[in-house]
Amino acid sequence: MTGYTPMIQQYLAIKRDFPDTFLFFRLGDFYELFFDDAVLASRELEITLTGREGGGDERIPMCGVPHHAADGYIAELLKKGYKVAVCEQVEDPKAAKGVVRREVTRVITPGTMMEGKWLTDKENNYMAAVAQLDGRTGIAACDMSTGEMHVTSLLGSGESAFEEALQYRPKELVFCGLSSTPKTALPFTVLDASELDAFAVDSQYQEQAKELDLAMRLAVNALLSYIGTTQKRSLAHMRTIKRYDANQYLQMDGFSRRNLELTETIRDKTKKGSLLWLLDRTETAMGGRLLRRWIERPLLRHQELQARLDAVEALKADLLLRSDVRTCLDRVYDLERLAGRISYGNANARDLIQLRHSLEAVPDLKRLLAQTHSPVLEELAGGMEDCSDIVGFLQAALVDDPPLSVREGGMIRTGYDEYLDKLHTASREGKTWIAQLEQAEREATGIRSLKVGFNKVFGYYIEVSKANIASVPQGRYERKQTLANAERYITPELKEREALILEAEEKMIELEYQLFAAIRSEIAQHIPRLQGLAERIAAVDVLQSFATVSDERGYVRPELAESGEFLIEEGRHPVVEAVLDKEKYVANDARMDQEGRHVLLITGPNMAGKSTYMRQIALITVMAQIGCFVPAKSAKLSLVDQIFTRIGAADDLVGGHSTFMVEMLETKHALQKATERSLILLDEIGRGTSTYDGMALAQAVIEYICQKIGAKTLFSTHYHELTSLEETMSGVVNVHARCEEREGKLLFLHKIEEGRADKSYGIHVAELAEMPVWVIERARSILAGLEAGSSAAKDMQMSLDMLWSAPVAAVKEEPAPQLAAVELAIMEELRELDLNQTTPMDAMMKLFAWKQQLKRR
Repeated sequence: MTGYTPMIQQYLAIKRDFPDTFLFFRLGDFYELFFDDAVLASRELEITLTGREGGGDERIPMCGVPHHAADGYIAELLKKGYKVAVCEQVEDPKAAKGVVRREVTRVITPGTMMEGKWLTDKENNYMAAVAQLDGRTGIAACDMSTGEMHVTSLLGSGESAFEEALQYRPKELVFCGLSSTPKTALPFTVLDASELDAFAVDSQYQEQAKELDLAMRLAVNALLSYIGTTQKRSLAHMRTIKRYDANQYLQMDGFSRRNLELTETIRDKTKKGSLLWLLDRTETAMGGRLLRRWIERPLLRHQELQARLDAVEALKADLLLRSDVRTCLDRVYDLERLAGRISYGNANARDLIQLRHSLEAVPDLKRLLAQTHSPVLEELAGGMEDCSDIVGFLQAALVDDPPLSVREGGMIRTGYDEYLDKLHTASREGKTWIAQLEQAEREATGIRSLKVGFNKVFGYYIEVSKANIASVPQGRYERKQTLANAERYITPELKEREALILEAEEKMIELEYQLFAAIRSEIAQHIPRLQGLAERIAAVDVLQSFATVSDERGYVRPELAESGEFLIEEGRHPVVEAVLDKEKYVANDARMDQEGRHVLLITGPNMAGKSTYMRQIALITVMAQIGCFVPAKSAKLSLVDQIFTRIGAADDLVGGHSTFMVEMLETKHALQKATERSLILLDEIGRGTSTYDGMALAQAVIEYICQKIGAKTLFSTHYHELTSLEETMSGVVNVHARCEEREGKLLFLHKIEEGRADKSYGIHVAELAEMPVWVIERARSILAGLEAGSSAAKDMQMSLDMLWSAPVAAVKEEPAPQLAAVELAIMEELRELDLNQTTPMDAMMKLFAWKQQLKRR
């Protein structure tokens, strides 16, 4: 650092401790970035790259952003996976001797965002830790903005543990004690387990730690260690560790979540068009986040599901009561994140007023829930603290409409602090004296345009226009400032009163801030109460959301069975039905069991509704297992432990996998993990390879499911040859998407019926897509030839079989006539021809070529 200026040396010394972050270095009203940080930030943020002299041989690259606009730029970097260290001036520049002292006050990472402007209201901002110890893998996930932390562990160190962490959709990962780091595009940090003392980060977790195994403890400690080193402040709102057993929830891998579009669509990754979009009628942000978690983690516990369904039924039955509940919930702000900001120390007065308004709604909500006569809702209401003491405290302490900044003053209500009231009185009386001074001076001088004003630079002054300067009293007025058209003066009396007023206002603002900080600290002592209240309100919000959607869309309560039955009468795809809006959706039945009917083999042309039918059954299952009513006339469902889907085509270019490889990997995952209680959806297995390869794979997969697993399976295929499995394999049943030809046109009825499809209708679909007429007609011609060629190939196979199997002695008794060279060549080709690898089209072309050769002979 030799040769650099003291300020640049200070920058480099601080930057050395934060090598993997953007260092936002405070210089006056700007945050500046230097060297490589500046070059990269200018590109990522699209801001101008400049330079400055810093004492070195060359100009230092530099860019900056205004301090008041920094949050937006920081958020942009966080979205791209970067980290930001915020370096503030920690001493008054006027009092500094030499370079102003600066320190990093916080490190902001994608997983540690706390500010509302950086977060999505109805989505958690999780970061997760994965740690391995004693043959188990611990997973800990927390959302700093809400204070929640979830912990579990799994046996072994396989990909299922990492998959469990990814179910939280974390923005950032921490690894500890892993033999190898998983491949991921997410930002991550690796910590050394030997450097972590068990729960040294915060002793408040010591008691809870006794209930965790060693792998869980390591995961939690790694997470808290990382947070502690980046945040540099109290995290008192992160008080409770919620341990859970992953086997208590329906499991879905990443493939299945994506294919079913549970929380976002495949095409554009947006909420609209997903199951979450359909079911989200929540009124609060915390209810929206809980709904997302329920959808991502359907239950496997009958008792808890029945309780949810009871609550939904009670709310669905009373429209007026439900409307009042929704109105009441609409008054509740985001209690979870308010509590987080209060604990973190960055809540302002308006946040506390929002807290007060939210708590004021609680008594009304409890009264309404008591009228539902639902044990679940009454229990939730009974556990809600009305927090009247907090409400009373905030009512007495803060004005109803405080300023946004806690440094402006005007927050504290009159009567809360005696000394502050005295300062207010002094300020008011001083300003009244000023107003009276203006009138008195006008009368004394005769200058009707004379006025008394104030600005932050010169303080109070008496202003007289240039035309009236001659009337200014000599000796009593002291000139203070000259303007183009006026002179400004001060008098001894005005100067004395100014000192009293400004002193009072300065003291008021400082005292108000101290009082507000104390008020915020007092509220922070009640964080556990607020968090418990928030959990119950969020649950009520999700249940009313289910009831609202179920009532509006005509959903029915599913009957939960334990016999393995799966009966859906007139089921509908919930999202497709909603998108179609007023158009009539064609409902379909589904009937499966664990014995003679657990594999439905679905045939029919593309666009006939096979994939939609498969997805709707999976979505109805998910809806039932989160406690929501379902889109059907009736439904009797046995709980499934896992859902696997292989629907649609997709490459994994980053992983180096083709569409067919992705298909095989997803299918392998299902076959390895599924049990007889699982639901498997497989669409067009084997289509990415040759006909015979694909058909062989598809049949083998069906046989494996039937003979080795026994899972309920929906298997869509264009291999009509597979439909014969119904006759030879127990458990396989043919169904098809019905279509009709009318006047040469294909009509899709979107109706799933028993039996197999009679043909594929591929050319009809191409015609619907408005392919060129020449292509359609040529395709029909080729199809006719292929069908004829298929018959010819069979005849040729039989003839060749007879030829090759003829007795050698018979050939010797009647020697063949002398053959020409062309005939010998054709015979040689026949001997070498592998009919198992010859398509009908190839066979027909071969026959045509041989015929032409013999004609020319």
